[in-house]
Amino acid sequence: MESHKRQESYNMRFEPLGQKMFTRRNWLLRCSILINVAVILYIGSQLMIGGGNNFANGGSFMLQEQQQPMVSALQMAAASQVPQQQPTPKNQNSAAIFEAEERLLAHADATGAAEVAAAAAAAAVAAAQAAEAAPPVPANDSGGVPSLTDPNQLIGNIGAGGNAVPNPELNNTQSDSYIVTGDEKELEERVRSLINCYDRDYHQQTLQRGDFWVLQNYVRAEHGEVKCHESITYTTHADYTFLDNLIPLLERWSAPVSIAMHAPGTDFQPTVDSIRYLRECLPGSHLVRAYTTFHIYFGTKHIPRAVPKPQDVFKTGYNCTLPPPYFNITSGHLYKAQKKLLYPVNVGRNIARDSALTHFILASDIELYPNPGLVKKFLEMIARNEQYLRRKAPRVFPLAIFEVEESSPVPHDKTELQEFLRTGKAIPFHKRVCASCHGVPKSKEWMAANETDELSVFHIGKRTGYYIHWEPIYIGTHADPHYDERLSWEGKSDKMPQLSFRAMRCAFWIMNSIYWIMHFWCTNRALKC
Repeated sequence: MESHKRQESYNMRFEPLGQKMFTRRNWLLRCSILINVAVILYIGSQLMIGGGNNFANGGSFMLQEQQQPMVSALQMAAASQVPQQQPTPKNQNSAAIFEAEERLLAHADATGAAEVAAAAAAAAVAAAQAAEAAPPVPANDSGGVPSLTDPNQLIGNIGAGGNAVPNPELNNTQSDSYIVTGDEKELEERVRSLINCYDRDYHQQTLQRGDFWVLQNYVRAEHGEVKCHESITYTTHADYTFLDNLIPLLERWSAPVSIAMHAPGTDFQPTVDSIRYLRECLPGSHLVRAYTTFHIYFGTKHIPRAVPKPQDVFKTGYNCTLPPPYFNITSGHLYKAQKKLLYPVNVGRNIARDSALTHFILASDIELYPNPGLVKKFLEMIARNEQYLRRKAPRVFPLAIFEVEESSPVPHDKTELQEFLRTGKAIPFHKRVCASCHGVPKSKEWMAANETDELSVFHIGKRTGYYIHWEPIYIGTHADPHYDERLSWEGKSDKMPQLSFRAMRCAFWIMNSIYWIMHFWCTNRALKC
């Protein structure tokens, strides 16, 4: 009898406790569901908001050409709870997204996770129906590549594909039916209205950059102050033995050039003499004076004995009867080689880039020559402000690169380049040294596509798969990552800002008729090519 009473009291004492545990488990399950929904919505809001790497800045971490189905479904479910507001997923602002999230969570708390799942499923069906009716998205290396039998079809897909995202940092209130008229001022005003940039100082100054002294704007171009929207600056680096490439480059570029010259110790004087010779003694000297700004840098432990003030460099004329100071000079004659110094390639690249006056910059090597007319065609493309150019995704504009024999002329346009490739006078850049380092995605289709009068985007590529080691030369902006100054030329690989671009998930927008030419076969790994 007593044992029966004890068992009865035992059941009475523990039965409510079991009910409480069951209730707690039920609430924990609900809370976990709500937390998962909140996390998915938060990720979705980040996809929708983005950081926006338009032509003014580069902070976005997601390419918004494709949205995850579940994220879209949950966002549409959130929107269904607010019938009076009907923003599309690509144009709602952060405040609206967070308000929708709060309403969805409140609704889930009241009705349970089952109704939320039902709403999400219904929204997914609606999203699928909308996707069927939407125009195709452009091809990219992440998937969804259309037929490549006709390269022109690929160009058309990019031009018309997808719902473009209006970028809040661009002024898209102007008509997008801009027609190129040839009026330079009209073009400049159009570009200025579309990009957010600020004009930069053009002062001569001495700076310290890590272990280096920098004579910024030591010899300035005669173009004077340049507005940030007016042009593109070609930024490069060299020692004085490479300056024979400058005038051929300027003849095809005809726009500002910012070049950082490494001149430690006794290399300083022949560097200055080479600059004077280029500015005073050659038929193309007017191009050097008009467009080229020279910066000089050297290590803090390798300061030249005498560094004249910039205004004193040209007090006396140069004796042009003398041979060029850079003529027939091998690298073994350099102070750098004698002292066994490493060539700080990325320091030079960053100095030249940071000193550029324009918003758009093209960081390249001085041996690479562009096809004529690149600057104007690129700015005209920006001025047209077509839909695909207004997408909120980090992007740069790489160029296809080729080599021609030193004895051959440099092709003037893409049509002539195609003939060079067909006859074997030109080959893809580094084909015999490191084919994957400079191979451009869809390169065969690019070579087969006909040249066009207007510049446009041919293909959107990524540094993935076979192209993981791709080191593109590209048109970018001051917002792009800097080069890692810890790396030297002798280190060879990873001199480009590869990891930063991968972290940003940067897209590489390959243009249809723009290319780079190196004017000799690059077969020796010891060469700076």
